[in-house]
Amino acid sequence: MRCGYCDFNTYTARELHGGAAQSEYADTAIRELRLARTVLGDAEPAAETVFFGGGTPTLLPVADLARMLDAVRSELGLAADAEVTTEANPDSVGPAELDALRAAGVNRISFGMQSAVPHVLATLERTHAPGGPEAAARAARDAGFDQISLDLIYGTPGESLDDWRRSLEAALSVQPDHISAYSLIVEPGTRLAARVHRGEIPAPDEDDLADKYLLAEEVLTAAGLHWYEVSNWARDDAARCRHNEGYWHGGDWWGVGPGAHSHVGGVRWWNVKHPTAYAQRLAAGQSPAAAREILTVDERLEERVLLELRLADGLSVSELPDPALADKPVQRGLAVLSRGRLVLTLQGRLLADAVVRDLLS
Repeated sequence: MRCGYCDFNTYTARELHGGAAQSEYADTAIRELRLARTVLGDAEPAAETVFFGGGTPTLLPVADLARMLDAVRSELGLAADAEVTTEANPDSVGPAELDALRAAGVNRISFGMQSAVPHVLATLERTHAPGGPEAAARAARDAGFDQISLDLIYGTPGESLDDWRRSLEAALSVQPDHISAYSLIVEPGTRLAARVHRGEIPAPDEDDLADKYLLAEEVLTAAGLHWYEVSNWARDDAARCRHNEGYWHGGDWWGVGPGAHSHVGGVRWWNVKHPTAYAQRLAAGQSPAAAREILTVDERLEERVLLELRLADGLSVSELPDPALADKPVQRGLAVLSRGRLVLTLQGRLLADAVVRDLLS
């Protein structure tokens, strides 16, 4: 069952046909990896990160995930110190699956915890019970994962500040290496959006979201985790998600799967969304890409400002079209200048989008 707030590219089993069955997914994805090898040629360096995500990849058999990772090794190469992450719902893996994932070469795992409070989980339509993520995290530690991350969501209708503190403390009880905390976004077309539209539950409140972000910063910092991106905290530099840092710094990546997005050398493309169309194109030896675009200089600048400003390392003022634009957020107390880089203050992190608008105006 898809959670009520989720707008990921998902389908039911009866919507899948023409080579798109779950049992055939790994073979189809491996075809795209072979296509990537052909397109990229032999000059490209080995992959430094691999990320199994986009929902719950651990609904696939571990053997399939292992085969896809093996294909990355054989087709693209895998750096000796590569970060290999899988996302997982707490109720989608047990000790046996975790042992098998670790043996296959997955060394980082990110559990979708979201909350530790029953009524919040019910509103989000999460299927795991309170305590499940903590148990899964402990089992992952026993299996030998190098890094364990927990994802949390704040601002769910009906969630109090005490509820949010309870979730933060529950997550910290297992001493994770990394925590992501995202404000709830009501995405159009989701069941949650329909409930808000009907007036069954209120939309998230901006002041409430700000209060909960400030509480997250207070509690996580006190526990020894430090922000390195507006929504992400890590135990130390080694615990940062290197894969996501690649996105935020405008690196190159190849996204495999229906609807996956890729970016190489300033060219961005995205695959067809429906698994059947995706599978049929690859079976016919065709690219699964639906469309592509070449980013202009201005577009690349906008993305760099938007993404790098969210990082604790900040944005080089030299990247701005006019370095004097940095003066405004500094004067408003939303950023500071440190060794030629513009770094958001805590208040600035709450208003990051507004700061970006000012810098690009």
